[in-house]
Amino acid sequence: MDAKPSTSGLSDNAVLTTRVADRHWHALDDDLVVGRGYAEHRPDGRLFVSIDAWQDATFDQLAEAMLAELPAPLYTVVDEADVDLTARWQRVGFTIRRREWEYVVPTDPQVTGLDKVLPPPGVTIVPAGQADENLLREVDRAIRDEVESTVGWWQSMPAEVLPHPGDDTIVDPSKYAAAAAPGRYLGLIRVVTVRRPRIGLIAVRAGEQRRGIARALLAHALGKLHDSGFTTAWAEAHESNRAAVALLEDIEARQVGSNLELVR
Repeated sequence: MDAKPSTSGLSDNAVLTTRVADRHWHALDDDLVVGRGYAEHRPDGRLFVSIDAWQDATFDQLAEAMLAELPAPLYTVVDEADVDLTARWQRVGFTIRRREWEYVVPTDPQVTGLDKVLPPPGVTIVPAGQADENLLREVDRAIRDEVESTVGWWQSMPAEVLPHPGDDTIVDPSKYAAAAAPGRYLGLIRVVTVRRPRIGLIAVRAGEQRRGIARALLAHALGKLHDSGFTTAWAEAHESNRAAVALLEDIEARQVGSNLELVR
């Protein structure tokens, strides 16, 4: 356990910054926890940090302690509407890396207009939990290679679909549904439900785009959620990914905010 004292003006006592566990810090004022800092590896291997502190001085002290011990680069995500928190991270050396729009997506096919959407001829949808892991990884790698060799925006994809250690982004195959043709997959969609359903990824091979495959995958996934009693799902789209934004807006998804990813 490491501790570092600092006077923050919270009381007559010095605030003590203490690492209480691996990648977990507390700021203590006379034994009262007045701030917490965390660091965690995302599935892609990148290290994300967060700090919960009321006072600027406490935030800065926790940041100083964490940055001294953690390897660079470090990342964090903030709600763009929280200008004070964004300013705090920028003050300790973080810069804005990318912006993602956040959407609430209706699941009712009568609302989305996906009620009559079917896969194109020769394509079937393999439900989540039934997809072949080898074919999932094959289409995942193929799509990533295509993206990087053309528009090159794979690195702006959500954190959980960036390259995992070993270059594997299929962390949990049971979360993926796939669009299948004989002997191979043409596209995939990932939906994770923790507190609420979230569409983490939808992608189609370059040579199979503009055939309605992405729309069919979305119709399938949202239909399953609707049948399970969920009225909405959440999704994010990078501000430069015009195809994803257009698809979401076309099915009556509503933009509700934006997140900033910062890096140091």
